[in-house]
Amino acid sequence: MGDDEVFNGVNNDARTNGSSDTVKTPFVIGVAGGTASGKSTVCKRIMEQLGQADMDHTQRQVVTISQDSFYRELTDAEKSRAEKGLFNFDHPSAFNEELMLQTLQSILQGKKVEISEYDYRKNAVCPEKLITIYPADVVLFEGILVFYFPAIRDLFHMKLFVDTDSDTRLARRVPRDINERGRDLEQVLNAYMTFVKPAFEEFCSPTKKFADVVIPRGADNTVAIDLIVQHIREFLNNRTRSEHSPQLATCGTSALNLASGRAEENLQTISTSVISRQLYSVLYDYS
Repeated sequence: MGDDEVFNGVNNDARTNGSSDTVKTPFVIGVAGGTASGKSTVCKRIMEQLGQADMDHTQRQVVTISQDSFYRELTDAEKSRAEKGLFNFDHPSAFNEELMLQTLQSILQGKKVEISEYDYRKNAVCPEKLITIYPADVVLFEGILVFYFPAIRDLFHMKLFVDTDSDTRLARRVPRDINERGRDLEQVLNAYMTFVKPAFEEFCSPTKKFADVVIPRGADNTVAIDLIVQHIREFLNNRTRSEHSPQLATCGTSALNLASGRAEENLQTISTSVISRQLYSVLYDYS
C-alpha cells in the first residue's frame, strides 16, 4: 500500500478521479429499503443507464457504495452466534456508525477512500480485499439503515427509499442466502422471523418518512428509474457546463454544514424539489 493510502479510510489527497488538478465534491444520494427490496439492483440500473457500469473505476462519474462494508467486527461470542444464524445483522448496533460517518465526510471533501469488502459466508469484513472509491460527481450509498443514523442521514443531498412488499423480499432473500451466502433454508427462515422482519418494522420502515422519493416495486419500476437517471444526467451535464461555478463547488461543504445544523440554500434544495415534481405521477405520497 502506498504512502497516500489508508486502510479502510482515506488518504490525504483530494483529487478528481486520480488527478490532482481539481477537488471534486460529489452529489451524494442515499438509497434505503428493506432486505432484498432491490436497492443494489436500482443502483446497478442507474449505473448501467448512465454508461458507468463498465467504465474504468478511476474514471467513473457515478459510484456505488454498500452499507454492508461497514459491519463492525464481531466478538468471538458473536461470531459463534452468527455461524448458527443467531446474530442480528439488521440491528443498528451491527454497523460501525463512526466509520460510515468518517468515510462519507471524506468523500464529500473530495478524498479517495478505501473500503473493505464484506464476506457474507465468514460474516466479516476482509481487510485484504479493498475497494478504492475515487472522487466522483455522484455517489450512491445503499443499505437497509442508511437513513437511521441522523448524522449520516443529514449528509445526503437526496434520499431514495426502495419500497417492495414483504412477500417479494422474502422470496428473493431465501434463494439468495442459500445459493450465495451458504445458509440452509431453516436458518434463513428462522433468521427472517426472529431478526430481519422485526428489525425492518422497528428500524428500517420508519425511516421511509425521511425519503425525498419513494420507489414502489424497486427495480421493476422502470419509469421511476428512468426519471432518476434523467435527473442525474442533467446534474452531470450542468456540472460539466458550470465546472467553476461556486454553487456546484460548495455542494459538498453545504451537506457537511447540514450535519451541524446550518441548513443553507444549496443544491440539495434545488435537486430534491425538481425530482419530486418529476416523479410525483409515478410515486405515491408516503406521508
